[in-house]
Amino acid sequence: MFDQVMSRIAGRFRRVEPRATARAYLFGLLSGVERKNCWRLAEQAGHARPGPMQRLLRTARWSADEVRDDVRAYVVEQLGADDGVLIVDETGFLKKGRGSAGVQRQYTGTAGRIENSQVGVFLAYASRHGRALIDRRLYLPEQAWCQDGERRAGAGVPDHVEFATKPALAGRMIEAALDAGIATSWATGDEAYGQDPGLRALLEARRIGYVLAVACSTRVRINQDRTAVRADAAADHLPVSAWHRQSAGAGAKGPRYYDWAWIEIGADGHRHLLIRRNPTSGELAFYLCWTPQRVPLSELVRVAGTRWCIEECFQAAKGQVGLDHYQVRHWTAWHRHITLAMLALAFLTVLAADATPTRPAEPNRPARSSEPIDLTVPEIRHLLGALLNPPSTTPSRLLAWSTWRRLHQATARRSHYRRRISAPSTA
Repeated sequence: MFDQVMSRIAGRFRRVEPRATARAYLFGLLSGVERKNCWRLAEQAGHARPGPMQRLLRTARWSADEVRDDVRAYVVEQLGADDGVLIVDETGFLKKGRGSAGVQRQYTGTAGRIENSQVGVFLAYASRHGRALIDRRLYLPEQAWCQDGERRAGAGVPDHVEFATKPALAGRMIEAALDAGIATSWATGDEAYGQDPGLRALLEARRIGYVLAVACSTRVRINQDRTAVRADAAADHLPVSAWHRQSAGAGAKGPRYYDWAWIEIGADGHRHLLIRRNPTSGELAFYLCWTPQRVPLSELVRVAGTRWCIEECFQAAKGQVGLDHYQVRHWTAWHRHITLAMLALAFLTVLAADATPTRPAEPNRPARSSEPIDLTVPEIRHLLGALLNPPSTTPSRLLAWSTWRRLHQATARRSHYRRRISAPSTA
C-alpha cells in the first residue's frame, strides 16, 4: 500500500534522487523517530548528512501543490462517502525568531494565548470511513509581512502572494476542492469562519450547505416583523419543548449527547439558527445554518458534531507524523513539509479504515472484554515504526552523527554569541 501511495506522487519528481529522498522522508515521518526534522530523518534513512532532506524541502524541483492535489484525490478516493463534510480550521506552530515565513506574535489556540508563531489554515475531509487533511494555506499577516518586501524576500514568499484573511484562505481551499470534483453537500467551521459573510455567500453560491459556529452576540431575524435579536436572547425565550437531546457523534468516551434547538430565520425554510446546550453546565453554542433543501434537525446536528474531526486531525498529524516538527523558515519548505506530513497522515488513516472489519452496526450490543478496539492511527503508526526501523546502526555511524550535530550546534552558538556581543547595550 505504501508503494501504491508513492506511485501516485512519483511523477511529481523529475529526477530519481529527490524521488528516493521523498520516499525516505515519508518513511521517516511514519517511523518512531522522536523528532521528525531533517537531521533526525536523515539519520533514520542512513544518510551521512541531512543535505538530501534539506534539498528536498528547499531547492529540489517539484511542486507541493501538485502533491497536495494527489493527497486530496487519494483521501476522497479511499474515504469518500455520501456523508462527507468539508471542515475548515487553523492551527499554530510556535517558533523562535522573526525569519520564518508568516511568523509574528499572534493568538494561537495551540498555546491558548498570544505567542510568536506561524498560523496555518487547513481543510479536512471527514466521512464515516475516516478523516484527513486535504489542503493547507500559510497565513501571511498584512503589516508585518505583506508590506515588508525585504522580509518577504528573505523567507522566499512569492511576489504574487497577497494578504488574505483566514476565511478567504478557507474559501479558496473549498473552491479548489469543489473544482477538483469532490462530491460533498456540507461544510462546517468555528466562529472565526462562521462570522464571515463572504465565506457563507461563497458556500451558498456553490450550493454547499453549511453549519458554521457564530458568537452569541450574532443578530438574527426570527419574528414576523423581522426584528433582529441576539442569538442568546432568542435562546432564552425557547420553550422546554423546543429542546431535543441528540448525539453529536461518538467521542473518545462514547456518544456526545447535547440538547439541541433550531429556529427558522428565513422565509423559505432553508436558514436556521441552531443552538447547542450542554446538559451538565448549561453552556450554549450557536450555529448559522443554510441548506439548498430542507433537512431534519438530526442532519444539522451531525454536521455540527463533525467539526471536531479536524481537531483530531491536528492532534494526530502533530503527534504521529511530525506536522509541527519542521525546522525550516522558507515559504516553499514549509508547504513541502506540511504536504508530505498530510500524505503520511492520509496513508495512516486509509490503513486504519482498511483494517476496520465490515460488520453490521449493533449499537446496543454490549462490549466484550475479549474483543480489542479497531486499529487506530496511533497504533498503526506504532506498528509501522517498529517494522520500518533500519538494521542496527554501527557505533561509528552513531558517533559520526553525534559529532556532526555538535559541530553544527557549536557553529550556531558562536553565531548567537557574536550577534549578542556586537549588539548595542540596552543598560
